[in-house]
Amino acid sequence: MAESTTETLRLLVVSRESAVLRPLWSIPESNSWQIETVASAWEAIERVQSGIAPHLLMLDVPRGDGDSLHILRWLRRLRPDLSVIVTCSREDADRNKEALRLGAREVLVRPFDEAELESAIRRHLFLPAEVRSDGVIVDEIEQLGPDAFFVSAGPITQKLRAQAELLAEADVPVLILGESGTGKDTVARLIHKLSVRSGFKFLKVNCADVPGELLEKELFGTERKSSEGTIQTLGKLEQAERGTILLDEITEMPLSLQAKLMQVLQDGVFAKPGSGRIVAVDVHILAATSLNIAHALAEKKLREDLYYRLSAFTVQVAPLRQRKEEMTILLQHLMHKLSRHYGLPPREYSPAVLAACRNYAWPDNVKELEAFVKRYLLAGDSGVTLGVALNGADSVEGPQASGRNSTTSGLGPCGAQPEQSGSTSLKSLVDSVKCEAEKNAIETALQKTGWNRKAAARLLQVSYRTLLYKIEQYHMRASEPAGALLSGTRLVEIEGEEKGNGKAR
Repeated sequence: MAESTTETLRLLVVSRESAVLRPLWSIPESNSWQIETVASAWEAIERVQSGIAPHLLMLDVPRGDGDSLHILRWLRRLRPDLSVIVTCSREDADRNKEALRLGAREVLVRPFDEAELESAIRRHLFLPAEVRSDGVIVDEIEQLGPDAFFVSAGPITQKLRAQAELLAEADVPVLILGESGTGKDTVARLIHKLSVRSGFKFLKVNCADVPGELLEKELFGTERKSSEGTIQTLGKLEQAERGTILLDEITEMPLSLQAKLMQVLQDGVFAKPGSGRIVAVDVHILAATSLNIAHALAEKKLREDLYYRLSAFTVQVAPLRQRKEEMTILLQHLMHKLSRHYGLPPREYSPAVLAACRNYAWPDNVKELEAFVKRYLLAGDSGVTLGVALNGADSVEGPQASGRNSTTSGLGPCGAQPEQSGSTSLKSLVDSVKCEAEKNAIETALQKTGWNRKAAARLLQVSYRTLLYKIEQYHMRASEPAGALLSGTRLVEIEGEEKGNGKAR
């Protein structure tokens, strides 16, 4: 929406507070837009659904009234393109993360001056609501928390989001299926965000990470009597009261606990370990697994009654190789996210790298993609030789593409020749970027310590023998200039040696 448009821009303000309304009328250029006010959020919803909907909505949250934020969820459904500015008192400033999670574009803390308010209004009223400054379309990237986001850039994920909306309204148990790394926990967070439970906790328990004897305590807590009275610990089910809990890798849960979970699903109660006291809980239970369900049932890893209880509502998360249309958006979003995290300027992907990424299978899915972007942010594609000419990169059909239009191929792991001369998969590119990052880290540590290798090993938190092994592997010498690049060798993670054999993991 350009500023020069002849259409009247409408700002709808949900507030009765003069402290909010007075600065609006005092803005010198307030005649550039039409201001309308309503007293309640429900009146705002009626106005948004009417034929004369606003272009920008400003929602004022009265002091101590956190329930007003839940209206953001409905506004997001009715008008996902509608920008919403939330204003709140200084005492409620800690709720700004929740407001942003529920769909607000910006949060202003009262008292604010006219300049601050005008800047916020102009920022969201005159700029396209669907495009951010980094060029990523907001409607396709939905932030679910500091480290979680959902992409709906293609038909598969758009259908998945529609399923999540329906399941959020139904508030029923859900079984989420998909390969490792596809983002099953992200789908669970999306269901939680879209539900009426979004104002309460979302907790995740990975059943594969907790031994069976501890998993019962983790989920159900404990209770025992002592001379000092009753001592109890709350399990995750109680901690997530009125919220949502994700039981990841449900097939790793012992069958005895699966039976106890069935009672929670059927009756909303369980017997407290230690005392046997019956505890009632109100929690939305989601479960996920990366195993093939037929195999899990055949191998008695999942009770049939529990499966049938969960599988009435099943969500399948597609692997990354089936979502090629999202690759560029994912790469851009991850680059900007990680560059902000590490305080580094974002890198532009070369056409050859983009083509290789689109045609790579990504067996570890989004986890592998994020690891690649993290290393690319650090090292770029300097020193990497792709097996195809840059002007022919878009025609590459994948890691096994033929060598037509090829230039010299890259070296394989640790300098070995690749099995197929004339073609190099993305794995070779990733290996080279990893090696460059590792070598740069070692060089930096050696320079900081004046090539005192024992001190450098302590700085890198690896054993002395491991560091010597890496120095020899990379043919590093004290006279070698910093920042030298090494192409075509395999990354060996700097995690120390195993059982004193001097070999890095």
